[in-house]
Amino acid sequence: MPFYKMLCIASHFREYKHIKDLVTMSARHVMDQGGVVRNIEFWGTQTLPHVMRRHRQNYTVGDYWTMYFDTSPRIVNTLTAMIRRDPRVIRWTMLKQGEKVEDVVLPREKTVMRLDYLKPSREKSWSDHGSF
Repeated sequence: MPFYKMLCIASHFREYKHIKDLVTMSARHVMDQGGVVRNIEFWGTQTLPHVMRRHRQNYTVGDYWTMYFDTSPRIVNTLTAMIRRDPRVIRWTMLKQGEKVEDVVLPREKTVMRLDYLKPSREKSWSDHGSF
């Protein structure tokens, strides 16, 4: 399954319940269709770069959040349709990160283990030099 990132700007409400419901609905939609939600990040409430109009309303402030998930392209289309109809959403975008998570994650670094580095070195003391 391809790995996606969804960035969403939701309308700001005083109650946290509205953004929680939107995120839960999106994540549940992916998981109910056999997808995997990898991470959800809330970026906070921010002033929008310009006045945005959506669903016949003007917005100047929005709640930014992202969701990283694996799912089929068909489910991304149904999620997009669902997000498009939701009146709480101002803007969103879906970005395909790769065909699988391994394409996105950096490979593990190879390290060289030096055994001489791990052994404590025996430093010579003044008594080892003998007398002057």
